[in-house]
Amino acid sequence: MTQTPVPREPDQNIFLYDTMQRQKVRFIPGTPGRVGMYLCGPTVYSDAHLGHAKKEVAFDVVRRAFLHFGYQVRYVANITDVGHLQNDADDGEDKIAKRAALEQLEPMEVADKYFWSFVKDMDALNIMKPSINPRATGHITEQIRLIEELIERGHAYESQGSVYFDVRSWPEYGKLSGRRLEDQEEGTREAVREEKRDPRDFALWKRAEAGHIMRWDSPWGVGFPGWHIECSAMSLKYLGEGFDIHGGGLDLQFPHHEAEIAQSEAAGHAFARYWMHNNMLTIGGEKMSKSKGNFTTIQDVLSQHDAMVVRFLLVSSHYRSVTEFSEEAFESARNGYRRLTETLNELERRLPLAPAGNHSEVDAQIAAQRLAFDDALRDDFNTPKAVAALFGLTSVLNRALGAGDLPQGTLNAAREAYLDLGGSVLGLFADSGAPATGRDETEVVGALMDLVLKARQHYRLSKQYAQADELRDTLSKVGVTVEDTKDGVRWKR
Repeated sequence: MTQTPVPREPDQNIFLYDTMQRQKVRFIPGTPGRVGMYLCGPTVYSDAHLGHAKKEVAFDVVRRAFLHFGYQVRYVANITDVGHLQNDADDGEDKIAKRAALEQLEPMEVADKYFWSFVKDMDALNIMKPSINPRATGHITEQIRLIEELIERGHAYESQGSVYFDVRSWPEYGKLSGRRLEDQEEGTREAVREEKRDPRDFALWKRAEAGHIMRWDSPWGVGFPGWHIECSAMSLKYLGEGFDIHGGGLDLQFPHHEAEIAQSEAAGHAFARYWMHNNMLTIGGEKMSKSKGNFTTIQDVLSQHDAMVVRFLLVSSHYRSVTEFSEEAFESARNGYRRLTETLNELERRLPLAPAGNHSEVDAQIAAQRLAFDDALRDDFNTPKAVAALFGLTSVLNRALGAGDLPQGTLNAAREAYLDLGGSVLGLFADSGAPATGRDETEVVGALMDLVLKARQHYRLSKQYAQADELRDTLSKVGVTVEDTKDGVRWKR
């Protein structure tokens, strides 16, 4: 799917759930017709897991929906390749540095290895590539400048070569998550570094201890940036002050997103105007966790399930709802996705032979399902209702196709509805990311199938039934079903 603007006026009736306001609100872009989105990306120290899949698919659909509704979108998703310490803390080992030591690689080798692994997973799930994919290590200068601004304004302090944000200087700290500063756990002085003025202060810059292999020069000595500061620096750099939407997983709401808001606004910068968070997923009814032994990577899942079935399962659940991954859920998704693709394949099979014209009643029903689909997405990107509209379209078409041949105009309208709504917006047809793509491949497959079926018919007329059955069995092995009906031979995937 390209970023080419859809030739329609941007829709003014989109509502989203803003975490900051704790309610659904009408989306009003900072710049008419344009949307600036920032998504917290992965820390590239290991293969991506199912939690990444849910987040990436959720916000990919949000982006695609804005494009569908006529907006131009700048989509920035960062890559964390330094500063994210074990247990999301201010002390301890850097996740990438630890992995580098384990694999006996340079830290940037680790970051590149798992970055490209992540890209491979995202391609498989048909995730559109970001407009900009900035890395933390490529923006050290911007992070240092932001820290300097905070020190100048009295909201940060240097201590023994490290710099910390002074949470007591910013009473609004906690407004996103609803946690009042006075209610937050202070812990004990023994549990934190003595160099902090307050246990709740968070690191903006960390002094590099002897032997720490990820290190840069700074006004405070050799060190590396904290985890939170990178997202503020990069989102402001590429999207500007008061950009539209900041997204991420619900687990990042506190402390990561809370810290982003505090350090950005305390430095005098207008930050994100809307906050969106996707919910978690469960496996067998339990939250995915390494400690519980149900931690699953995307690659593990894709080795067992078709990537588009995985994506279908994810979009069948609302981004703010918990998504259950289980064999029963996959079986249901597999059957649902097959129902959509079989109807789409039947439309494409009939198109070349269909008579000209339109069926006005079916055309009206297709238009009604399009409206239902759009209404669902306008309501906080309600993908379960959007999928229901696709199934409504499928029911309409299957009834009409079962009653006889449809004219070419109606078949085309139905096909374009599938490729536009199911393909371009929900991303469910990997070879149909945009309405204008995928047709040539379909025609080639159709032509080859015609040749195969003619050969099979020749064998049958010549009473060479073994050869005819062999052709049918070969097609069956690659997922193509051949049906002999009173109206002739039909095939479907």
